[in-house]
Amino acid sequence: MDTATTTPSPASAPAWEDAGWERLATRVGRCRLPVWDCTAGLVVGTGAALMIEAGSSLREGSRLRADARRLLGDGRRVTHLALTHPHFDHVLGAAAFAGVEVFGAVGLDTVLDHDREGLRADAVAQGLDPAAADEAADLLVQPRHLVCGEWTLDLGGLQVLLANVGPGHTGHDLAVLVPGGPGEPEVVFCGDLVEESGEPQAGPDAAPRHWPAALDRLLDLGGEDAVYVPGHGAVVDAAFVRRQRDDLARRFGVA
Repeated sequence: MDTATTTPSPASAPAWEDAGWERLATRVGRCRLPVWDCTAGLVVGTGAALMIEAGSSLREGSRLRADARRLLGDGRRVTHLALTHPHFDHVLGAAAFAGVEVFGAVGLDTVLDHDREGLRADAVAQGLDPAAADEAADLLVQPRHLVCGEWTLDLGGLQVLLANVGPGHTGHDLAVLVPGGPGEPEVVFCGDLVEESGEPQAGPDAAPRHWPAALDRLLDLGGEDAVYVPGHGAVVDAAFVRRQRDDLARRFGVA
Protein backbone atom coordinates (compact mmCIF):
# COMPACT_ATOMS: atom_id res chain seq x y z
CA MET A 1 0.00 0.00 0.00
CA ASP A 2 1.34 3.45 -0.96
CA THR A 3 0.98 6.41 1.37
CA ALA A 4 1.04 10.19 1.12
CA THR A 5 1.12 12.41 4.21
CA THR A 6 0.68 16.05 5.11
CA THR A 7 1.35 18.14 8.21
CA PRO A 8 -1.86 18.92 10.08
CA SER A 9 -3.01 22.37 11.14
CA PRO A 10 -6.13 23.41 13.05
CA ALA A 11 -9.38 23.69 11.09
CA SER A 12 -13.08 23.99 11.87
CA ALA A 13 -15.85 21.89 10.36
CA PRO A 14 -17.21 23.34 7.11
CA ALA A 15 -20.65 24.97 6.96
CA TRP A 16 -21.79 22.75 4.08
CA GLU A 17 -25.36 23.98 3.70
CA ASP A 18 -24.29 27.63 3.66
CA ALA A 19 -22.31 26.91 0.49
CA GLY A 20 -25.10 24.91 -1.14
CA TRP A 21 -23.40 21.55 -0.49
CA GLU A 22 -24.94 18.41 0.98
CA ARG A 23 -23.43 17.36 4.30
CA LEU A 24 -22.60 13.64 4.41
CA ALA A 25 -20.52 13.74 7.59
CA THR A 26 -18.84 16.43 9.66
CA ARG A 27 -15.89 16.69 7.27
CA VAL A 28 -17.43 15.21 4.12
CA GLY A 29 -19.74 16.97 1.68
CA ARG A 30 -20.82 16.81 -1.91
CA CYS A 31 -22.56 18.88 -4.55
CA ARG A 32 -24.46 17.91 -7.69
CA LEU A 33 -23.24 19.95 -10.61
CA PRO A 34 -25.80 21.27 -13.12
CA VAL A 35 -26.54 19.94 -16.61
CA TRP A 36 -25.08 16.42 -16.22
CA ASP A 37 -25.86 16.05 -12.49
CA CYS A 38 -22.30 14.91 -11.81
CA THR A 39 -21.38 14.59 -8.14
CA ALA A 40 -18.28 16.28 -6.76
CA GLY A 41 -17.08 15.60 -3.22
CA LEU A 42 -14.90 17.37 -0.68
CA VAL A 43 -13.15 15.67 2.25
CA VAL A 44 -11.56 17.95 4.85
CA GLY A 45 -8.72 16.99 7.15
CA THR A 46 -6.90 19.23 9.62
CA GLY A 47 -3.96 19.70 7.28
CA ALA A 48 -5.23 19.00 3.76
CA ALA A 49 -8.39 18.70 1.67
CA LEU A 50 -9.36 16.26 -1.06
CA MET A 51 -11.67 17.17 -3.95
CA ILE A 52 -13.31 14.23 -5.72
CA GLU A 53 -13.97 14.98 -9.42
CA ALA A 54 -13.12 18.14 -11.32
CA GLY A 55 -16.27 18.90 -13.30
CA SER A 56 -16.89 19.07 -17.04
CA SER A 57 -15.05 22.30 -17.90
CA LEU A 58 -12.64 24.88 -16.53
CA ARG A 59 -15.64 26.92 -15.46
CA GLU A 60 -17.02 24.05 -13.36
CA GLY A 61 -13.57 23.23 -12.00
CA SER A 62 -13.07 26.86 -10.98
CA ARG A 63 -16.47 26.89 -9.31
CA LEU A 64 -15.55 23.78 -7.30
CA ARG A 65 -12.20 25.23 -6.25
CA ALA A 66 -13.85 28.51 -5.20
CA ASP A 67 -16.54 26.63 -3.24
CA ALA A 68 -13.80 24.72 -1.45
CA ARG A 69 -11.97 27.91 -0.48
CA ARG A 70 -15.16 29.26 1.09
CA LEU A 71 -15.86 26.01 2.89
CA LEU A 72 -12.31 25.60 4.18
CA GLY A 73 -11.80 29.21 5.23
CA ASP A 74 -8.61 30.73 6.69
CA GLY A 75 -6.97 30.88 3.26
CA ARG A 76 -6.89 27.09 2.98
CA ARG A 77 -7.32 25.35 -0.37
CA VAL A 78 -7.75 21.97 -2.01
CA THR A 79 -4.48 20.04 -1.83
CA HIS A 80 -5.49 16.74 -3.48
CA LEU A 81 -7.78 15.78 -6.36
CA ALA A 82 -9.13 12.29 -7.10
CA LEU A 83 -10.57 11.50 -10.53
CA THR A 84 -12.79 8.41 -10.44
CA HIS A 85 -12.69 7.65 -14.18
CA PRO A 86 -11.82 9.23 -17.54
CA HIS A 87 -15.14 10.71 -18.72
CA PHE A 88 -15.42 14.36 -19.69
CA ASP A 89 -17.93 15.40 -17.01
CA HIS A 90 -15.54 14.18 -14.31
CA VAL A 91 -12.11 15.28 -15.60
CA LEU A 92 -12.23 18.25 -17.98
CA GLY A 93 -12.16 20.77 -15.12
CA ALA A 94 -8.88 19.39 -13.77
CA ALA A 95 -6.75 22.28 -15.07
CA ALA A 96 -8.56 24.56 -12.59
CA PHE A 97 -6.68 22.63 -9.88
CA ALA A 98 -3.16 23.48 -11.02
CA GLY A 99 -0.63 22.73 -8.29
CA VAL A 100 -2.83 20.12 -6.62
CA GLU A 101 -1.73 16.47 -6.20
CA VAL A 102 -3.88 14.51 -8.67
CA PHE A 103 -4.79 10.82 -8.21
CA GLY A 104 -6.38 8.29 -10.54
CA ALA A 105 -6.48 4.59 -11.27
CA VAL A 106 -3.56 3.09 -13.18
CA GLY A 107 -4.14 3.69 -16.89
CA LEU A 108 -6.06 6.93 -16.44
CA ASP A 109 -2.98 8.86 -17.51
CA THR A 110 -2.77 6.94 -20.77
CA VAL A 111 -6.41 7.63 -21.62
CA LEU A 112 -6.11 11.33 -20.84
CA ASP A 113 -2.89 11.58 -22.84
CA HIS A 114 -3.98 9.69 -25.95
CA ASP A 115 -7.72 10.37 -26.13
CA ARG A 116 -8.05 14.09 -25.53
CA GLU A 117 -9.84 14.45 -28.85
CA GLY A 118 -12.27 11.73 -27.85
CA LEU A 119 -13.01 13.49 -24.55
CA ARG A 120 -13.49 16.79 -26.35
CA ALA A 121 -15.77 15.23 -28.98
CA ASP A 122 -17.87 13.46 -26.36
CA ALA A 123 -18.25 16.68 -24.36
CA VAL A 124 -19.40 18.60 -27.44
CA ALA A 125 -21.77 15.80 -28.44
CA GLN A 126 -23.30 15.97 -24.95
CA GLY A 127 -23.82 19.72 -25.23
CA LEU A 128 -20.68 21.42 -23.89
CA ASP A 129 -19.72 24.59 -25.75
CA PRO A 130 -17.01 23.65 -28.29
CA ALA A 131 -14.70 26.49 -27.21
CA ALA A 132 -14.96 25.43 -23.56
CA ALA A 133 -14.30 21.81 -24.55
CA ASP A 134 -11.25 22.80 -26.62
CA GLU A 135 -9.79 24.87 -23.79
CA ALA A 136 -10.31 22.16 -21.17
CA ALA A 137 -8.87 19.42 -23.38
CA ASP A 138 -5.82 21.52 -24.31
CA LEU A 139 -5.02 22.23 -20.64
CA LEU A 140 -6.01 18.84 -19.23
CA VAL A 141 -3.98 17.92 -16.15
CA GLN A 142 -2.47 14.44 -15.87
CA PRO A 143 -2.65 12.46 -12.60
CA ARG A 144 0.71 12.39 -10.85
CA HIS A 145 -0.25 9.50 -8.57
CA LEU A 146 -1.61 6.27 -10.09
CA VAL A 147 -3.40 3.81 -7.82
CA CYS A 148 -2.91 0.13 -8.62
CA GLY A 149 -4.47 -1.48 -5.55
CA GLU A 150 -5.09 0.83 -2.60
CA TRP A 151 -3.54 4.11 -1.48
CA THR A 152 -4.00 5.58 1.98
CA LEU A 153 -4.07 9.36 1.88
CA ASP A 154 -3.43 11.16 5.17
CA LEU A 155 -5.31 14.47 5.23
CA GLY A 156 -4.27 15.23 8.80
CA GLY A 157 -6.37 13.46 11.42
CA LEU A 158 -8.30 11.68 8.69
CA GLN A 159 -7.01 8.83 6.53
CA VAL A 160 -8.87 8.33 3.27
CA LEU A 161 -8.60 5.16 1.19
CA LEU A 162 -8.33 5.39 -2.59
CA ALA A 163 -9.15 2.01 -4.12
CA ASN A 164 -8.76 0.85 -7.72
CA VAL A 165 -11.90 -1.31 -7.89
CA GLY A 166 -12.35 -1.57 -11.66
CA PRO A 167 -12.65 -2.34 -14.40
CA GLY A 168 -16.38 -1.82 -14.61
CA HIS A 169 -17.98 1.40 -15.83
CA THR A 170 -14.60 2.05 -17.51
CA GLY A 171 -11.25 0.32 -17.50
CA HIS A 172 -9.98 2.69 -14.81
CA ASP A 173 -12.46 3.07 -11.93
CA LEU A 174 -11.34 4.59 -8.63
CA ALA A 175 -13.43 4.65 -5.46
CA VAL A 176 -12.84 6.80 -2.37
CA LEU A 177 -13.62 5.51 1.13
CA VAL A 178 -13.85 8.01 3.99
CA PRO A 179 -13.94 6.38 7.44
CA GLY A 180 -16.77 7.27 9.76
CA GLY A 181 -16.22 9.42 12.82
CA PRO A 182 -17.99 8.95 16.18
CA GLY A 183 -21.65 8.33 15.41
CA GLU A 184 -21.14 8.86 11.67
CA PRO A 185 -21.15 6.35 8.79
CA GLU A 186 -18.37 5.56 6.39
CA VAL A 187 -18.82 7.36 3.07
CA VAL A 188 -17.97 5.70 -0.25
CA PHE A 189 -17.65 7.83 -3.40
CA CYS A 190 -18.43 5.38 -6.19
CA GLY A 191 -17.96 7.38 -9.37
CA ASP A 192 -20.22 6.07 -12.14
CA LEU A 193 -19.92 2.48 -10.97
CA VAL A 194 -23.18 3.39 -9.22
CA GLU A 195 -25.85 5.67 -10.64
CA GLU A 196 -29.12 6.60 -8.95
CA SER A 197 -30.66 9.05 -11.42
CA GLY A 198 -30.82 6.54 -14.28
CA GLU A 199 -29.65 3.15 -15.48
CA PRO A 200 -25.85 2.74 -15.33
CA GLN A 201 -24.33 3.62 -18.68
CA ALA A 202 -22.12 1.03 -20.38
CA GLY A 203 -20.22 2.80 -23.15
CA PRO A 204 -17.55 1.43 -25.46
CA ASP A 205 -14.91 1.68 -22.71
CA ALA A 206 -16.95 -0.32 -20.17
CA ALA A 207 -16.01 -3.81 -18.95
CA PRO A 208 -19.53 -5.21 -18.44
CA ARG A 209 -18.58 -8.69 -17.30
CA HIS A 210 -16.33 -7.25 -14.57
CA TRP A 211 -18.76 -4.59 -13.39
CA PRO A 212 -20.67 -6.71 -10.82
CA ALA A 213 -17.35 -7.73 -9.23
CA ALA A 214 -16.40 -4.04 -8.93
CA LEU A 215 -19.63 -3.42 -7.01
CA ASP A 216 -18.88 -6.40 -4.78
CA ARG A 217 -15.58 -4.71 -4.02
CA LEU A 218 -17.37 -1.45 -3.16
CA LEU A 219 -19.68 -3.29 -0.78
CA ASP A 220 -16.72 -5.04 0.85
CA LEU A 221 -15.02 -1.68 1.37
CA GLY A 222 -17.99 0.19 2.80
CA GLY A 223 -20.07 -2.49 4.47
CA GLU A 224 -23.77 -2.55 5.22
CA ASP A 225 -23.96 0.74 7.13
CA ALA A 226 -21.98 2.98 4.77
CA VAL A 227 -23.34 5.87 2.73
CA TYR A 228 -22.72 5.30 -0.99
CA VAL A 229 -22.39 8.35 -3.23
CA PRO A 230 -23.20 7.68 -6.91
CA GLY A 231 -21.59 9.54 -9.75
CA HIS A 232 -25.06 10.85 -10.63
CA GLY A 233 -28.13 11.08 -8.42
CA ALA A 234 -29.09 10.86 -4.77
CA VAL A 235 -27.04 9.18 -2.06
CA VAL A 236 -27.91 5.48 -1.64
CA ASP A 237 -27.37 2.60 0.78
CA ALA A 238 -25.78 -0.83 0.50
CA ALA A 239 -29.11 -2.45 -0.46
CA PHE A 240 -29.37 -0.15 -3.50
CA VAL A 241 -25.82 -0.97 -4.57
CA ARG A 242 -26.53 -4.69 -4.19
CA ARG A 243 -29.71 -4.42 -6.30
CA GLN A 244 -27.82 -2.54 -8.99
CA ARG A 245 -25.08 -5.16 -8.86
CA ASP A 246 -27.66 -7.93 -9.40
CA ASP A 247 -29.38 -5.99 -12.20
CA LEU A 248 -26.04 -5.53 -14.00
CA ALA A 249 -25.21 -9.22 -13.57
CA ARG A 250 -28.52 -10.18 -15.23
CA ARG A 251 -28.12 -7.52 -17.92
CA PHE A 252 -24.65 -8.73 -18.89
CA GLY A 253 -25.13 -12.43 -18.23
CA VAL A 254 -22.75 -12.66 -15.28
CA ALA A 255 -23.34 -15.19 -12.52
